[in-house]
Amino acid sequence: MKFFHPSVTAKVRSPISAALTLVALGFFLSLPVCAQDANPVTPVIVQPGAPGQPTKTLPASTTAVLPPASPKNVEFMQGMIMHHAQAVEMTALINSHTENKDLRLLGARISHSQSEEIKFMQRWLEARGQPTTMPMPKMDMPAMDMSKDQMLMPGMLTAKQMEALRNARGNDFDRLFLTGMIQHHGGALIMVKDLFDTAGAGQDAVLFNFATDVDSGQRAEIRIMQGMLDEKPKQ
Repeated sequence: MKFFHPSVTAKVRSPISAALTLVALGFFLSLPVCAQDANPVTPVIVQPGAPGQPTKTLPASTTAVLPPASPKNVEFMQGMIMHHAQAVEMTALINSHTENKDLRLLGARISHSQSEEIKFMQRWLEARGQPTTMPMPKMDMPAMDMSKDQMLMPGMLTAKQMEALRNARGNDFDRLFLTGMIQHHGGALIMVKDLFDTAGAGQDAVLFNFATDVDSGQRAEIRIMQGMLDEKPKQ
């Protein structure tokens, strides 16, 4: 068996170690160069052209801009906020005016859905720089009641109807609430129809989806309430 002095071993291995060191050093030195060469991917924004026209490549700094809101769209949202607010006011009376569990469940559903829709409509208007309330009465709205200087949208309960609802209890309250809310929901359907019957209105994709959801949802609730009215009052 032969033994080598450590200094001899070092001399034998030094060429291999040196080669490995050079390879490693070259690898690490190349990292910054690679990092510099890897440019971040620049997003490409393409604008579709009109029929028969080519598409256009827009600058990366291009930002999305909401299309101008139709005056009728704005009027619809402002009016529906007011409309929903009365429905929420009506449902707030339920717990203290009736023990009808089915009506309480329905009222909670209406209150939650319409409160959330009010927030949505407010955000929609604010995003377009529009006020969330109607600035002044618009006499061309269908079925509008201007009694006692209060502007009512289609289907909204008058001051007398609201007072009668507040004074009722038990089965009488149930009946007034259901007939009143059916009337109220019917007014919302009129407002949606009026929106879509107006040229150029209702074409905003977000508003279109919202308005159609309002229409289908309130039609379904009208059927539920009509069924509840047809039931024998609970003693």
